[in-house]
Amino acid sequence: MTRNATLWAIALYLLAILLFDFMGLVIKRLAGDYTAAELSAYRNIFGMIPAVVGLWMVRSWHAGGRRLRIRQWRLALLRGGIVVFAQLSFYTALVHMDFATATTISYAMALFMVGFAVPILGEQVGWVRWAAVLVGFAGVVLVMGVGRDAFSSIAILPVIAAALYALTGITSRLFDEEVPSALMNLYSALTSAIGAALLALLLGGFSPIQGWGDLGWIVIMGGFGGAAVLTMVVAFRMTEQSNLAPFSYFGIPLAFGLGWLFYDEAPWADLFPGALLIIASGLLIIWRERRAQS
Repeated sequence: MTRNATLWAIALYLLAILLFDFMGLVIKRLAGDYTAAELSAYRNIFGMIPAVVGLWMVRSWHAGGRRLRIRQWRLALLRGGIVVFAQLSFYTALVHMDFATATTISYAMALFMVGFAVPILGEQVGWVRWAAVLVGFAGVVLVMGVGRDAFSSIAILPVIAAALYALTGITSRLFDEEVPSALMNLYSALTSAIGAALLALLLGGFSPIQGWGDLGWIVIMGGFGGAAVLTMVVAFRMTEQSNLAPFSYFGIPLAFGLGWLFYDEAPWADLFPGALLIIASGLLIIWRERRAQS
């Protein structure tokens, strides 16, 4: 892996975090008029646009005959189904929680990825990394507010979303290297769109879109989300996860700043010191990875 490729991967990863947070801001704006299932369906329908554009730009895909069928198509469809419930959990949390609080809890995804790497990828995880995971979960529990009067069961939803998103992240590493990331993302987005649409119908159907303004925001939401997933998957496949992990926590202060700027939220008491423990656990995992590779 060249240094240039790693730098590109880091840049794409930071862009993905920024796009995810922008998507979250739009979801919070629309959540008063549309259910989480509706927003999930719309997000995946319009999120396919970046995947289609990205796939069309892949030269190797054209050279290979523009094949759409992949060997692990069942896994790709399964990932799409998992994403439906991840989105439903996270979008519902955004409706009822401060933007920065829900987003910070969702960064437990990195901790879940360590745990899932053992049974799925067969990785060996030593006591240092497990200790880091425990420290991180302690931070998540603090941010959730367990034991405080203000604690709500809604705070469990971003934890569920983090676990499900981590599962999709880990399984992306099981695909053949020649499978374009955009094609893999297209499979998942299509499955998620169908699954979320069926779920929305079961939960009461779709609300009428309230004007061109809302339609524009829905398209922007899908574009942000689709582009974020695509750039993140490309980044994960360009370099080792340990090279990207230090930049994951850039999203915590970013989410705090965006929540304060757009929604006048400043949940200092909810975020600290839990957010610091989440960051510390991630840095401990990174330190252990670096020592193991040296």
